Amino acid sequence: QVQLVESGGGLVQPGGSLNLSCAASGTIFSWAPMGWDRQAPGKKRELVARITSGANTNYADSVKGRFTISRDNAKNTVYLQMNSLKPEDTAVYYCYHGFSWLEHWGQGTQVTVSS
Repeated sequence: QVQLVESGGGLVQPGGSLNLSCAASGTIFSWAPMGWDRQAPGKKRELVARITSGANTNYADSVKGRFTISRDNAKNTVYLQMNSLKPEDTAVYYCYHGFSWLEHWGQGTQVTVSS
């Protein structure tokens, strides 16, 4: 079993920042990619960012230059620093760990960007 525990969501004004974190525990592959997806109301879930154990990253075009993903391999933890937040970033953010053939997801943390 793999457990992914997210934290750091909340309400922020446009232009503000939030930092999400997700700690993985249980029977995990420590070298597996980690990342974040999000799902806004009425929309499909979309990839936000991924990071490999070697720190290779990729981002959705909509967040490039504003979001930064990082990870601490010793702690099996992934972070998402979100700057210059926009109302369209409002969504439930889900932590991801694994491979295409073995995926694990957290329960999600709400991020709301509103004035």
